[in-house]
Amino acid sequence: MDGTEQNATLYERVRKWDPRLQVVGIGIFLALFVLVAGLWYVQIVSYERYRSRENRQSFRLVRIPAVRGLILDRHGHVLAENRPNYELEVYLEDLRPLFHQAYRNLRQAQGWRRLSRSERREVGRQARYLVISNITVAVSRVLGESITVDPERFHRHYYNWPYRPLVLRENLTPKEIARFLEGGRPIPGVDIDLHPQRFYPYGPLAAHVVGYVIRDDLARGDLDMHFNYSLPTYVGAIGIEGEFNDQLSGQSGMKRVTVTSLCYRAGEQIIQPAKPGQSVLLSIDLEVQKRAYEALQQVGRYTRGAVVVMDVHTGDVLALVSSPSYDPNEFVHGISRQRWTNWFNHPVFRPVFNRATQGAYPLGSVFKLVTAMACFQTGVLTPQIAQRASFQSLGYYSLGRRRIRDTAPPGWYDFRRALKRSCNTYFIHYGLQAGLRAIVEMGRAVGFGQKIGLPLRQESRGFFPTVKQARYRWSEGNLANVCIGQEIAVTPIQVAVMVAAIANGGKLLHPRIVLKTLPIHPQIGGKVQEFPVQEKGRLPVSKEILQIIREAMLADTIDPDATAYAAFHRLNGEPYLHRWQVGGKTGTAEVERPDGRKDKVTWFVGFGPYEDPKYVVVVMVESGISGGRTCAPVARKIFQYLEQRDQEIRSSQFAMMANSF
Repeated sequence: MDGTEQNATLYERVRKWDPRLQVVGIGIFLALFVLVAGLWYVQIVSYERYRSRENRQSFRLVRIPAVRGLILDRHGHVLAENRPNYELEVYLEDLRPLFHQAYRNLRQAQGWRRLSRSERREVGRQARYLVISNITVAVSRVLGESITVDPERFHRHYYNWPYRPLVLRENLTPKEIARFLEGGRPIPGVDIDLHPQRFYPYGPLAAHVVGYVIRDDLARGDLDMHFNYSLPTYVGAIGIEGEFNDQLSGQSGMKRVTVTSLCYRAGEQIIQPAKPGQSVLLSIDLEVQKRAYEALQQVGRYTRGAVVVMDVHTGDVLALVSSPSYDPNEFVHGISRQRWTNWFNHPVFRPVFNRATQGAYPLGSVFKLVTAMACFQTGVLTPQIAQRASFQSLGYYSLGRRRIRDTAPPGWYDFRRALKRSCNTYFIHYGLQAGLRAIVEMGRAVGFGQKIGLPLRQESRGFFPTVKQARYRWSEGNLANVCIGQEIAVTPIQVAVMVAAIANGGKLLHPRIVLKTLPIHPQIGGKVQEFPVQEKGRLPVSKEILQIIREAMLADTIDPDATAYAAFHRLNGEPYLHRWQVGGKTGTAEVERPDGRKDKVTWFVGFGPYEDPKYVVVVMVESGISGGRTCAPVARKIFQYLEQRDQEIRSSQFAMMANSF
């Protein structure tokens, strides 16, 4: 049968109303009818309902702060990191209908009487706070604890940062999160967000190096992004956090959050992902920093002082301690006005003040190293003169009618004895012969009166004039004081640079506290920037002269009549250090307090081991007894640890070599 005959037969069956085909046709018709009716119901009947539901949904464009990079010590130990922080927040923009309703209710309760502009503003403030109070009551009921919002804090937030969620509770525990999520009907405008929070695991230990962060409510650097809300973000203020803020901060992102009319989070879409910041690898050695911090704290609980430990050959700052210190974690949550005042403006302690780089102090007898170099350079002192007992001290130095007393006993002095006994008259005598220009130029040559350039945003150049300035400021009497370290002001980090140059044979190095910046994780691409060792010049004296000075500094710690001997030897004469010898110099400078009372600034500077210098240690303590009694014991404890560590490293290297064979 061909196709024409089949179509004719089918037509005949339909025309005769075949029962089976009728059932199929009716089924198809009913299905089409249901589809058309459903489409009509959705498009026509339910149009207004779906449209109103869509209008009641809110879309939040939220700025996402990037994960801040880490700050690491030279061995990779974390000094600043990020920890998860679950916060309970209120999005104020979502509460505007409630604000308007509360405002109408208050106006209605007042009888809709005519109000002035200031009265309307006050009613608005009352309405908004009433709404936020009711919300905190609801949150308190869910969490099972009392939560309140200070009125002033709320209004300040509302007027200044309406685009930032108002934090009701920080650091939610898993139990509190579960309570809130299972608490029943959502609370309008309230949501839980996860933010990275800055954390400093060692607190005050390296605070002056690491610095701290503060809340950044302006979202600077993201002007190309348009958002409704900005999640909490932070910006570095001082220290490494401040100077390397751009590298650490990364790039913010943005997300869109859909919230239903019932306050459920319906969805979330990342529009632009945040890019994490880079990490910063420091030259600081965490263990050396710990030992230096602990050694300085043993002087006293409220010691005001500083310690710098530096590598002689690279300029790497292995430890930089300032005391008293502070806990940078407190800045993350914000500190009170009273605490801020005590930290920044306290007349004595000022814990945020970095005494190692920012504090400028008279150097006392440590400056005699500079005076000695100037005398040798000009020929006033020669190696031959230095070896002879060429000067007799009477216990004072006469300058016209003025007598400058000497703490060293009367007698004949050569250079070695003068330095180890810290004889003022010896260095005044030869310093005046060398002259103002030689003294000032040598001080400027070692870096005094100039900023070092550490990237901490806390640095002082001190006070050390140029030759031209000194001629107008200093008389012969002033110059005599300068020869023994008075009438000038230097920072401990400047002194460390000078002592390192003496120890390494004359090479002046730029202190290095940052080794490199690198990606926060190896799997995240990013540029690695390294900061090489930099030499800024050489001391204008010969290596032969520097050797004479180093020998005299060694005498200050090993000769029984020297000022630092007691700090480096027990009562029976046995040295504290087993293998190392240390070259050093003590210093004590008198200062006058604002109240007119006399005070002292005490110093000890040293390098070791003497035979092959590796480390420089500078210790400064305000209101100390003397350099030998206050500062030298602190330095000795640090050198003890450095000696022990050096021996352990040598032993481990020897063991590895032995195993390799």
